[in-house]
Amino acid sequence: MELDQIDFQILQLLVENSRIQWKELGERIHMTGQAVGNRIKKLEDSGVIQAYSLIVNEMKLGLSFTAFVIITMKSANHDSFIHFINGRAEIVEAHRISGEGCYHLTIKVASQDQLNLLLNELLHHGNYSLNLSIKKIKQRSPLSAGFPPGEFIE
Repeated sequence: MELDQIDFQILQLLVENSRIQWKELGERIHMTGQAVGNRIKKLEDSGVIQAYSLIVNEMKLGLSFTAFVIITMKSANHDSFIHFINGRAEIVEAHRISGEGCYHLTIKVASQDQLNLLLNELLHHGNYSLNLSIKKIKQRSPLSAGFPPGEFIE
């Protein structure tokens, strides 16, 4: 699907507030609510919009530790590892990577004990290196990556 400027405006407003009413969104970009709804449906059907989500305060949920783990696999068969990480709620993001290691994991846990238990289980699949986050500095929507600084407003 080819995106036009109106699609990007709709996406930007949805990033700001995914609960905005179609009518209000339409007023902000000079379209009817029904026309906006049709555009959003096309964006959903084409896979541009995959889901709607919340951004929560991790600390208020008790998830005070964020760990970044690089895994170097023990074997060439990664199926059991992929099955393992898909079954673990603490692993909130995983990427197959190039360079040093095979996978980059982002882990959110409430305690060092919980992290240590998970790390012990990871050793069944490979060796790891660990970095702990001290403070989150920046988090933005991937939508903003395609715009020059100052052009996309979150």
